[in-house]
Amino acid sequence: MQLIGRRSKIVVSTDGKGLISQAGGLLLMETLRVTGLGTSLSQALERWRPPRAVHDPGKIVADLAMTLALGGDCLADIAVLRSSPELFGPVASDPTVSRLVTTLAAAGPTALRAIRAARAAARARAWALAGERAPGADGTLIPVDLDATIVIAHSDKQQAAPTWKRTYGFHPMTAFIDHGQDGTGEAAALLLRAGNAGSNTADDHITAGRLALNQIPAHLHKQVLIRTDSGGGTRAFLTWVSSRRLKYSIGFNLTDDICAAIGALPTDVWEVAYDADRQPRAGAWVAELTGMLDLSSWPKGMRVIVRKERPHPGAQLRFTDIDGHRFTCFVTGTRPGGGRGQLADLELRHRRRARCEDRIRCAKDTGLRNLPLHRSAQNQIWCELVALACELTAWMQMLAIDGHPARRWEPKRLRLRVFSAAGRLVQGGRRLRLRLSHRWKWAGLIATAITRLQTLPAP
Repeated sequence: MQLIGRRSKIVVSTDGKGLISQAGGLLLMETLRVTGLGTSLSQALERWRPPRAVHDPGKIVADLAMTLALGGDCLADIAVLRSSPELFGPVASDPTVSRLVTTLAAAGPTALRAIRAARAAARARAWALAGERAPGADGTLIPVDLDATIVIAHSDKQQAAPTWKRTYGFHPMTAFIDHGQDGTGEAAALLLRAGNAGSNTADDHITAGRLALNQIPAHLHKQVLIRTDSGGGTRAFLTWVSSRRLKYSIGFNLTDDICAAIGALPTDVWEVAYDADRQPRAGAWVAELTGMLDLSSWPKGMRVIVRKERPHPGAQLRFTDIDGHRFTCFVTGTRPGGGRGQLADLELRHRRRARCEDRIRCAKDTGLRNLPLHRSAQNQIWCELVALACELTAWMQMLAIDGHPARRWEPKRLRLRVFSAAGRLVQGGRRLRLRLSHRWKWAGLIATAITRLQTLPAP
């Protein structure tokens, strides 16, 4: 057995040349180029560029987004990019970055609209380049999942307040565009709210839904499917969704009328539910309650569907659990179809909304876990940077990685295996070459993905 203590002593020096860390960040740089996001940000934020300024505000915002995608969690972490100017170009100093964030925060909604417009333009370009791999390709639905989450604050900040989970911080509303089971998702909207904001506030759901729709090309709005938990099951929000003629699948609370209708359902109307692989699931059933309820004050065409299942072993029963079964409801505007199995398909489609929890977790791993600034306007700018970072990562995976498990990798795994790879920049033959270690297991994946992006034309 060879002991660690017998290995040769490693002498450290700081005279290496041509070496760079975060070499996988070139993937994000190429994604910026092919989607035109860098150019769009520069044009949108030109009005906030001071006279005789050296650094472009759009470049600074793009650098901050890349910093978060690479694992940073504060403005000062942009120093990671500053250490490799050959790869990331000139990077602004910390004071310049801080001044820009303060300036954009002071501009308020005007700056936010400019950044969001640049994001929408880049998204349209990314989806066009992705072709059949893009959301909504071939007429498929584009799920937009809305959900609120809690962000803990460890110091007194504007809008920080006690939350319903007896913590202290913020309660932002999020909207994510789901890429399906074979991909990840894009952060369409991150709406900062006070910690004591409600979970079923219709105005916030409408605002987040509107922001998300503005991020999707207008000709695809008819394919959008709005999904929320029961927090979105309010009359005002459902009325707004229906008025936009959007498809929806929204959780619904169990009222006394619904419980009475469930008890009156004949045994033979229950259909077997599906599992995640669309196979019949033992111990779970679905049925429709629409004809047994008075829905005259709700949007026209709204259907109420209920799921019955046996609770998992060890699960604590609730008051709404009848005869040892757990019941949950959701509403949808999808018209009835022929044959049995449609209810199970609709319920499975609604249950896949749970992927939103994965998207929120990824956003928290990309800067949303802690809002580092004091003023709420500054932290809303920070949320836009988080959304940009999430989108850059998702677009990179959609455009550069196909047919590989890395298409579904979350930020932590991407950073460990792809972004953090070290390399050497070599100048020769009028070309700059990035050389990765042949021992790095994922070097081939990185090289192939970069090559794919480099073959795509810039706008």
